[in-house]
Amino acid sequence: MSTQVQEITAMIFDTGEPLTDEQFETLLRTVRSGQRERLEFAETFDPEAKKRASGYSRNPVMATKAAQGFYALGDYTEAIKWFEWAGPGSMQCYLKACCLRELGDYEAAIREFELAEEKGYEGFNIAMEVVECLRRQGHIEEAQARLKKASRIGEIRAEYHYQLGCLRDAEGLREEALAEYKQAVCLDPSHTRALFALAYGCDLYGDEDVAIETYKRCLASGPVHVSALLNLAVLYEDREDYELARECVKRVLAAYPNHGRARLFLKDIESSMTMYYDEDQERRVDKRNQVLQIPISDFELSVRSRNCLKKMNIKCVGDLLRVTEQELLAYKNFGETSLQEIKSILVQKGLRLGQMLEERKDSRSKSTQEEEQALQEANDLLAQPVSELELSVRARKALQRLNINTIGDLTQCTEAELLGCKNFGMTSLMEVKQRLKERGIALRTLDE
Repeated sequence: MSTQVQEITAMIFDTGEPLTDEQFETLLRTVRSGQRERLEFAETFDPEAKKRASGYSRNPVMATKAAQGFYALGDYTEAIKWFEWAGPGSMQCYLKACCLRELGDYEAAIREFELAEEKGYEGFNIAMEVVECLRRQGHIEEAQARLKKASRIGEIRAEYHYQLGCLRDAEGLREEALAEYKQAVCLDPSHTRALFALAYGCDLYGDEDVAIETYKRCLASGPVHVSALLNLAVLYEDREDYELARECVKRVLAAYPNHGRARLFLKDIESSMTMYYDEDQERRVDKRNQVLQIPISDFELSVRSRNCLKKMNIKCVGDLLRVTEQELLAYKNFGETSLQEIKSILVQKGLRLGQMLEERKDSRSKSTQEEEQALQEANDLLAQPVSELELSVRARKALQRLNINTIGDLTQCTEAELLGCKNFGMTSLMEVKQRLKERGIALRTLDE
């Protein structure tokens, strides 16, 4: 176990003091920095917390610390149970509400956020969390009304402009949304969500230079941001900056070694890096083509051979490579002497009768194998569950309502069909299209 994971585990179990805000941030940052750290913390923390459950359930401080540990692990259901044992303090109510929100229970989350405010939690932050819940529910007008109430304070707060940008996105007002994200970043240059939303928006608009720089700023503002790294890798790959693209994907795999999409992407990038232009090969091909175009009339052939080839419509060396010995011998008046004469000429050029037929057969065989492999890979991709796309909660729930379980099911839908689903707006549609684009596939169009 790493020293840092040992230290944060000790913060929870070795003292009876509550975690300070700084310690809680350290806990979150460490546990969520990568798969290895999360697993190391879980292996010690999870069994230890459950072993002490009966005693901690009567100790609000220790119950709160245990709840914070489960929250950091993303085990929100278990965290809620411990927060209930911890009692209704402002911080406990706030984090419990965050858990409910991540589980998709937005109504309960809003009630818990409002209870946190009653207990003394800062009102502006609560307002922004409620706006987030309402927006995820698809209650855009209600979210706008709630946001407007906080506008006096919010005008100088980055989170206000970020939430306003998200609402503009939900309405399909992309340019207005980008303006709000830019304002959020101006007020707080380390606001990760605003940076990612701004980079993603610029990416969709084709402003790649700004998108790349903003993704890089997003990555400098906190722990590994998988989506930002993969999106940045896509942009680098499009520019044929394969080394930079590979570096981004390797950062994802360093934190999450079993990330399926990153592993596939890395293979694609490395395949692209091995492709190169062989100038010598091109010269050899050109030279051979020149030889194949040499007319038969340039060679000193017997009259019989020349007449037979003329009647068979064989005009150049390339034509000879498309016929076999048997085909020549089957022709009237074309005997072994003429055959040996032709073969002698071809041997001098390093060629033989029927050569192009053999090469075509080999090429078809190889092409068939490659096509079968590509088809199998495509079928495997389409058979993957939609969860592999790592979509937002709203998009996932909408797809569940449409009974879309696999990526293949999703590609059979049109944009109009998705937008017709309750709570599935333009933001969710752009998210789905981007995830599919990363895999080289797309939604069905009406002419398909």
